[in-house]
Amino acid sequence: MSSKHSAILAPLFSLLSGLLFGVGLIYAGMSNPAKVLAFLDIAGNWDPSLAFVMAGALAVSVAAFYLAKKRRETFLNTPIDLPSTSVIDRRLVIGSIIFGVGWGIAGICPGPALVLVGAGNDKGFVFFIAMLIGFAMFELISKRKGD
Repeated sequence: MSSKHSAILAPLFSLLSGLLFGVGLIYAGMSNPAKVLAFLDIAGNWDPSLAFVMAGALAVSVAAFYLAKKRRETFLNTPIDLPSTSVIDRRLVIGSIIFGVGWGIAGICPGPALVLVGAGNDKGFVFFIAMLIGFAMFELISKRKGD
Protein backbone atom coordinates (compact mmCIF):
# COMPACT_ATOMS: atom_id res chain seq x y z
CA MET A 1 0.00 0.00 0.00
CA SER A 2 1.35 3.40 -0.93
CA SER A 3 2.06 6.11 1.62
CA LYS A 4 -0.61 8.23 -0.11
CA HIS A 5 -3.25 5.60 0.65
CA SER A 6 -1.94 5.20 4.21
CA ALA A 7 -2.23 8.93 4.80
CA ILE A 8 -5.91 8.75 3.83
CA LEU A 9 -6.82 5.44 5.45
CA ALA A 10 -4.99 5.83 8.79
CA PRO A 11 -7.23 8.67 10.09
CA LEU A 12 -10.30 6.84 8.78
CA PHE A 13 -9.38 3.63 10.59
CA SER A 14 -8.54 5.65 13.71
CA LEU A 15 -12.01 7.24 13.59
CA LEU A 16 -13.73 3.89 13.03
CA SER A 17 -11.72 2.29 15.86
CA GLY A 18 -12.65 5.11 18.22
CA LEU A 19 -16.31 4.86 17.27
CA LEU A 20 -16.28 1.08 17.77
CA PHE A 21 -14.59 1.55 21.15
CA GLY A 22 -17.17 4.16 22.20
CA VAL A 23 -20.11 2.02 21.10
CA GLY A 24 -18.58 -0.93 22.96
CA LEU A 25 -18.25 1.16 26.13
CA ILE A 26 -21.87 2.24 25.89
CA TYR A 27 -23.15 -1.26 25.11
CA ALA A 28 -21.15 -2.81 27.97
CA GLY A 29 -22.30 -0.19 30.47
CA MET A 30 -18.77 1.15 31.08
CA SER A 31 -20.00 4.69 30.41
CA ASN A 32 -22.54 4.41 33.22
CA PRO A 33 -20.78 5.54 36.44
CA ALA A 34 -23.44 3.84 38.61
CA LYS A 35 -22.73 0.48 36.94
CA VAL A 36 -18.98 0.95 37.33
CA LEU A 37 -19.35 1.87 41.00
CA ALA A 38 -21.58 -1.21 41.52
CA PHE A 39 -18.79 -3.31 40.01
CA LEU A 40 -16.27 -1.76 42.40
CA ASP A 41 -18.56 -2.28 45.43
CA ILE A 42 -17.43 -5.83 46.23
CA ALA A 43 -18.63 -5.61 49.85
CA GLY A 44 -22.12 -4.36 48.94
CA ASN A 45 -24.40 -4.76 45.95
CA TRP A 46 -21.68 -6.09 43.65
CA ASP A 47 -22.33 -6.24 39.89
CA PRO A 48 -19.75 -8.63 38.34
CA SER A 49 -20.84 -8.04 34.72
CA LEU A 50 -17.97 -5.63 33.96
CA ALA A 51 -15.49 -8.37 34.85
CA PHE A 52 -16.65 -10.18 31.71
CA VAL A 53 -16.22 -7.00 29.67
CA MET A 54 -12.69 -6.59 31.02
CA ALA A 55 -11.87 -10.27 30.37
CA GLY A 56 -13.04 -9.88 26.78
CA ALA A 57 -10.97 -6.73 26.35
CA LEU A 58 -7.94 -8.47 27.82
CA ALA A 59 -8.32 -11.41 25.43
CA VAL A 60 -8.50 -9.07 22.42
CA SER A 61 -5.52 -6.99 23.59
CA VAL A 62 -3.35 -10.05 24.31
CA ALA A 63 -4.01 -11.35 20.79
CA ALA A 64 -3.38 -7.90 19.26
CA PHE A 65 -0.08 -7.42 21.12
CA TYR A 66 1.01 -10.94 20.17
CA LEU A 67 0.47 -10.11 16.50
CA ALA A 68 1.97 -6.62 16.81
CA LYS A 69 5.19 -7.99 18.29
CA LYS A 70 5.70 -10.08 15.16
CA ARG A 71 5.41 -7.06 12.84
CA ARG A 72 7.40 -3.88 12.29
CA GLU A 73 4.56 -1.97 10.62
CA THR A 74 0.78 -1.83 10.76
CA PHE A 75 -1.31 -3.03 7.83
CA LEU A 76 -1.35 0.61 6.71
CA ASN A 77 2.48 0.73 6.64
CA THR A 78 2.89 2.96 9.68
CA PRO A 79 5.50 2.02 12.29
CA ILE A 80 4.43 0.00 15.31
CA ASP A 81 5.75 1.73 18.42
CA LEU A 82 5.52 -0.67 21.36
CA PRO A 83 6.93 0.17 24.80
CA SER A 84 10.57 -0.79 25.12
CA THR A 85 10.53 -1.29 28.89
CA SER A 86 8.52 -3.40 31.29
CA VAL A 87 9.95 -1.87 34.47
CA ILE A 88 7.46 -1.28 37.27
CA ASP A 89 8.77 1.81 39.01
CA ARG A 90 7.53 4.23 41.67
CA ARG A 91 6.11 6.61 39.09
CA LEU A 92 4.01 3.84 37.48
CA VAL A 93 2.72 2.58 40.84
CA ILE A 94 1.76 6.08 42.05
CA GLY A 95 0.05 6.87 38.73
CA SER A 96 -1.87 3.60 38.92
CA ILE A 97 -3.01 4.37 42.44
CA ILE A 98 -4.17 7.86 41.44
CA PHE A 99 -6.00 6.41 38.43
CA GLY A 100 -7.68 3.72 40.57
CA VAL A 101 -8.75 6.14 43.29
CA GLY A 102 -10.20 8.53 40.72
CA TRP A 103 -12.03 5.68 39.00
CA GLY A 104 -13.35 4.45 42.34
CA ILE A 105 -14.60 7.88 43.42
CA ALA A 106 -16.18 8.94 40.12
CA GLY A 107 -16.94 5.63 38.43
CA ILE A 108 -15.45 7.13 35.28
CA CYS A 109 -12.14 6.58 33.50
CA PRO A 110 -10.73 8.39 30.43
CA GLY A 111 -12.43 6.38 27.66
CA PRO A 112 -15.93 6.55 29.13
CA ALA A 113 -15.31 10.21 30.02
CA LEU A 114 -15.04 11.03 26.32
CA VAL A 115 -18.25 9.10 25.65
CA LEU A 116 -20.01 11.01 28.42
CA VAL A 117 -18.74 14.37 27.14
CA GLY A 118 -20.00 13.45 23.67
CA ALA A 119 -23.38 12.61 25.19
CA GLY A 120 -23.52 16.00 26.95
CA ASN A 121 -23.28 14.48 30.44
CA ASP A 122 -22.39 17.10 33.10
CA LYS A 123 -20.49 14.65 35.35
CA GLY A 124 -18.50 13.42 32.36
CA PHE A 125 -17.62 16.98 31.42
CA VAL A 126 -16.45 17.82 34.98
CA PHE A 127 -14.40 14.61 35.07
CA PHE A 128 -12.89 15.40 31.66
CA ILE A 129 -11.85 18.92 32.74
CA ALA A 130 -10.36 17.52 35.97
CA MET A 131 -8.50 14.91 33.90
CA LEU A 132 -7.03 17.62 31.65
CA ILE A 133 -5.95 19.60 34.72
CA GLY A 134 -4.31 16.43 36.06
CA PHE A 135 -2.47 15.95 32.74
CA ALA A 136 -1.22 19.55 32.87
CA MET A 137 -0.10 19.17 36.51
CA PHE A 138 1.80 16.00 35.60
CA GLU A 139 3.58 17.80 32.76
CA LEU A 140 4.54 20.74 35.00
CA ILE A 141 5.83 18.48 37.79
CA SER A 142 7.73 16.29 35.31
CA LYS A 143 9.43 19.33 33.73
CA ARG A 144 10.44 20.69 37.13
CA LYS A 145 11.88 17.34 38.18
CA GLY A 146 13.61 16.88 34.83
CA ASP A 147 11.83 13.59 33.96
